[in-house]
Amino acid sequence: MTTTVARTWPGTLHPIHTLLLAGSVPLFLGALLSDIAYAISYEIQWTNFAAWLITGALVFSGLALLCAAIGWFRFGRHQGRTCLYPLLLLVTWVLGFINALVHAKDAWAAMPAGLILSIIVAVLISAAAWIGLTGCGCRAGGAK
Repeated sequence: MTTTVARTWPGTLHPIHTLLLAGSVPLFLGALLSDIAYAISYEIQWTNFAAWLITGALVFSGLALLCAAIGWFRFGRHQGRTCLYPLLLLVTWVLGFINALVHAKDAWAAMPAGLILSIIVAVLISAAAWIGLTGCGCRAGGAK
């Protein structure tokens, strides 16, 4: 008789969660690069492009935040696990939303606040992706 044991690994992310997290990183970085291009060239289309990239990144990171919240409620409370990752992803999403509101203004009014927020959000999403994909911000309870 053979028995199959289903194992769950709370330290790793679901593949869809990984896809959503990894998809938000280049979109936020692209928005930063678009803001830098606008700061150099003053072509208004760069701020429009940055606004669309931020919108796409908010969709991806919002769904990744939803997956992180589900994972935290599913694994975190039962195993004494504390995670920095969902909190960092939440801060990233909130600042990204504020950045989207700043980019909704006129192109001249969006700078330099849009560029500064894009830098902060790009750093935060990179840190969140690094922590989420490597599992460094999580500590599982139990024997070591």
